[in-house]
Amino acid sequence: MTTSQAIVNRKAKFEYHFLDKYEAGIQLAGPEVKSLRLGNANINDAYCFFRNQELYIRNLYIAEYKLASNQDYHNRRDRKLLLRKEELKKLERKSSEKGLTIIPYKVYFNDRGLVKIKLALAQGKRLYDKRESIKAKDTKRELERLSRKRF
Repeated sequence: MTTSQAIVNRKAKFEYHFLDKYEAGIQLAGPEVKSLRLGNANINDAYCFFRNQELYIRNLYIAEYKLASNQDYHNRRDRKLLLRKEELKKLERKSSEKGLTIIPYKVYFNDRGLVKIKLALAQGKRLYDKRESIKAKDTKRELERLSRKRF
């Protein structure tokens, strides 16, 4: 995975309204970083939760790195997310409100080569909101198709 390539949960924008976005670091072992560089990860089923005033991510799948010698590797273990204390307090306060959750949206490498996770404070969409999203996407696609035909 290069710096421009990222692992994205595309279904998240369809399922949730994003209210706020945050960038967090993640505590990883060496082979996990190497596996992420190869793009061997899946963020679709992942979610965030608080334990002892610290934010963790669960169900982030990072495939085992083939050349690693670690025998007791767990590819879906809980991993600690690294945020500032003020951001953690704000997220914990807001996520305790009814209907709000913290969704991991994107895993990528920043300019310095560090693994970062884009988090979103989100509210679940209702069925009619999803229909509106589909309709808006279809009209946008149709307009782009028509504009390409003219030129």
